[in-house]
Amino acid sequence: MEAPAPTLKLASIREAKTIASLSRDEIEVGLGWRWRADTITAMIRDPDAVVVCAYVPTTNGTADEFAGFGIMQYELDHAHLNLLAVIPNYRRRGIAHELLRWLEKTAMVAGVDTVALEVRAVNTPARTFYRQAGYQENQYLRHYYRTPDGKTEAAYRMRRSLREQRFRAK
Repeated sequence: MEAPAPTLKLASIREAKTIASLSRDEIEVGLGWRWRADTITAMIRDPDAVVVCAYVPTTNGTADEFAGFGIMQYELDHAHLNLLAVIPNYRRRGIAHELLRWLEKTAMVAGVDTVALEVRAVNTPARTFYRQAGYQENQYLRHYYRTPDGKTEAAYRMRRSLREQRFRAK
């Protein structure tokens, strides 16, 4: 049986701590924790950003359970995907794909042509996910991330043009 599609909704302030914890545990491991609840709250309140959460039905059907989130900031003609994460137990169910496509659609509605993001060079699964979603690695950033002990970690900047998708949607 196929897993039901997640329900996506804009984040509320009460979800900031949950989002921040998932970022700490799944994205920022080894880098120090920058995306704390106050930073997430600021993103939720920012009129030039969108924070979206994914929820999935529980097995007993009593309530939907938080499964992941995405954060995107918008400029005039481009957007930046700041964070995207899915709780490990919910991976491989298309939730990250749904979150990403929803965020890209909001970017297209806002008139944005390009989405950019950075991903750790060693995070092969994430790089593969983004490549399969149409993103291209266009810049290697040798010392992009700094760890609490002063070491650095490389990243790739990836981009995707939404123009082709916009024309197909019309």
